[in-house]
Amino acid sequence: MAPKPQKRKRTKHAKTKMTLPVSEEAEPMNMESMGHPEIYPLVLTTKTQEIFNCRVDEDVTEEQPYKLIRKEDIFADFANRAAVSDFYPVKKIVQEYPGEELLLVYDRDFKYGLNFYLIGTEEGKENYLNPPELPEDQEEYKDHIPEETYIYKPPISKPWVSLGSEKEIEEESVKDSTKQITYMISRKRSEFGAPIKFSDQNASSVKDAYIECTAYPDKNFTLKQLERDVGMQVVPQIKETSTQTRWTCPQNATTQYYPREFLEEEKEALGQSKTLTEFLNSVSTSVEIALQQNEIMNTFIHDWKCLAEEEGTFGDKTDTHLKEYQSFTDLHSLTEKMITCVSWHPVIYGLIAVSVAVRLSFEERVHFSGKLLLQPSLILFWSFSDPIHPQLMLESPDDIFCFQFCPTDPNIIAGGCINGQVVMWDITAHADRIENIKAGGSRSKKVTLKPMFLLEPESNKEAMYIRHCAVSSIESGHRKVITDIHWLPDTFEINRLGNVFENRSGISCQLVTCSADCTICFWDIRPQKALTPQPQAEKKKEESIEIPFDIPTTFLHLDLSWKPLSKEGEVIYTDWKMEKDPETGRFMAKKPVSLYTVHDGAVHTVQRSPFYKDIILTVGGWNVAIWKEGIMTGPLLQSCCAPKRYTSGHWSLTRPGVFYIGREDGYIDIWDLLEKTHEPAQSQNICITMIMYIKPWTFSAKQQFIAIADYYGTLHILEIPWTLSHPSTNEVSSISHYFEREVKHLEYVEQRRIIREQEKREMELELEKKKVKTFQKSKEQLEAELKMDYESYLELEKNILSNLGLSKQKESMSYVELT
Repeated sequence: MAPKPQKRKRTKHAKTKMTLPVSEEAEPMNMESMGHPEIYPLVLTTKTQEIFNCRVDEDVTEEQPYKLIRKEDIFADFANRAAVSDFYPVKKIVQEYPGEELLLVYDRDFKYGLNFYLIGTEEGKENYLNPPELPEDQEEYKDHIPEETYIYKPPISKPWVSLGSEKEIEEESVKDSTKQITYMISRKRSEFGAPIKFSDQNASSVKDAYIECTAYPDKNFTLKQLERDVGMQVVPQIKETSTQTRWTCPQNATTQYYPREFLEEEKEALGQSKTLTEFLNSVSTSVEIALQQNEIMNTFIHDWKCLAEEEGTFGDKTDTHLKEYQSFTDLHSLTEKMITCVSWHPVIYGLIAVSVAVRLSFEERVHFSGKLLLQPSLILFWSFSDPIHPQLMLESPDDIFCFQFCPTDPNIIAGGCINGQVVMWDITAHADRIENIKAGGSRSKKVTLKPMFLLEPESNKEAMYIRHCAVSSIESGHRKVITDIHWLPDTFEINRLGNVFENRSGISCQLVTCSADCTICFWDIRPQKALTPQPQAEKKKEESIEIPFDIPTTFLHLDLSWKPLSKEGEVIYTDWKMEKDPETGRFMAKKPVSLYTVHDGAVHTVQRSPFYKDIILTVGGWNVAIWKEGIMTGPLLQSCCAPKRYTSGHWSLTRPGVFYIGREDGYIDIWDLLEKTHEPAQSQNICITMIMYIKPWTFSAKQQFIAIADYYGTLHILEIPWTLSHPSTNEVSSISHYFEREVKHLEYVEQRRIIREQEKREMELELEKKKVKTFQKSKEQLEAELKMDYESYLELEKNILSNLGLSKQKESMSYVELT
């Protein structure tokens, strides 16, 4: 029997949330574990409530919390909105329902976890609408009868889930620490089964019969000495000394100071003085800041010694490590999450935003898709003044893997989801919570920045959830996770054909995204009517839609209908301008200019140097590389394989020759090209797990920070030391000369390669010519060569005989024979 609605006080936290479309393979979630298999919880958004006339506190109330919905209306919603429909998770239940009307009940107290639930059987609907009446003798005990009776159900076997016990057993088990030695003895097959006869022989007379086994130290069996008995005797050193003090006669002396005070008439006059009051009010803030700076800064610093600090910074090992400054962790999250992207606020100092995602593989996400729908995907805003409570929480339909603030309006934020959708937020209405705005009706462009030491945590403020105001069409966007997103500068924009032209508005209004589906998409946030005329009927339809009060209408025209302006594929290093194919006549992107296989893994970081616009850093696999645009022969610098895989990287913001590389073992490699070019200058351990993201930030001319995010969801803020944040004299020109030398070296290597190939081809041609000449010799030439060889042989024989003293004897013998 379906539970009868109860009258209870409404809780504060009951609010509507959007859900994600569930795949058809996923089974709908029911309350079989609570004894009601006919109940299926649902989340109905405000738009769905308006479509089916089941608006909360209007169509469904506490007195009548149910609504009968026709199956035809639900099927029509499937046809219009497909997987976006809130009834899509129970599509199979609706199709198999025997009746014409289904009972939808408003779950005011969130008894089953969501704001509505659907009764999927006719029997359950009748039991809810017409509950059975109690006998008269039990009428007086009606209030004491519990609504739900406990029904015993036998336990159901479930698959075993590992919680780490097998690892503990494996760690506690005894294993052999020494390496086993294996011997293999073999002999001929014909000797198997043959009789064996043993005899004595001299081992010294037979080869390989005697082998001397000399003793040698084996490190595997060396015993370390842990304890030793040692006796010591301490003898004190004695030294005789004497001293004599000069005695003076003591004298008693006193001194008394009296403060100067105003007269009562003078005090009253000063207290009523308007000039003094205005002066104190005008300088009170400055004096407070000065007093706090005196507490923070060292006022006794040696100024003359600091003048020579510039010369001593290069090569100074006293202050080269990153110092822990602050760390942030979401203590309220119920699931294990990792940080996917980090971004400092462009104008508010001490405010940083991070996006988090569930640490699950693709197969695990599919398996736990039902539970993931109930957990919000967030972007958290952290402040240096409060390391425990986030200042803002931006909700999204799915996990965000990249996001970026708009360069012309920091209150506009764009992000990329794991499902390929682009999400937009507008936090203008909540700007007062995170920044200090000047008095006035409209939002001022000039923001008064609060110093970090004046920020104080406000414990009475609760974390505010902000819903997204627009999301792109899932059918027309990327097919896989969006890996990076950027706003185009406010100086240019592109059209649908990929042509670049000037942006005269001075406002960034276009985005570019890249995805794992090997495509790059360009998006325009302006209304479509500015590009193509909008029909009047659609315009009236949009005006008639009621928008919830907590969602800004900034990007209402983009919600669920936003499509990319242009889409390109096969981009490695090329120009995005599309050209007309002479064969097909279509506009297509250019083919890649060059393709290199330098990294031995996926390339996840491609970043230009902030000092040289043609120098690019790439990180992937187990090595890093530095490239120069226009040089097609290879990278200027390619590191050797690291002990652990590289996971992230970023250039230094103030030093041209420094960049930071994160590893999967929690270490960060700091490269300084002025000190070393073949290996990192130093490595420092930050955490115990994989580093996910690196983002440096300049707070002032004397203070810099670097944000490092790890796989366990902790954001580490470290202070960059002086040697890594302040460039040495002429460092820009020195690094530029280094890159020029590497370019000349590559040109030289390329020239030598061409020369070697030319020499190789010439040698092959010479060999071919010799082979041809050998086959073209005539018979006379061969006879002449043989005769020359024979004469040279006779001459050699004569020389040898003469050296041996046999030439005269041979001549005399020949003379005797003649006589």
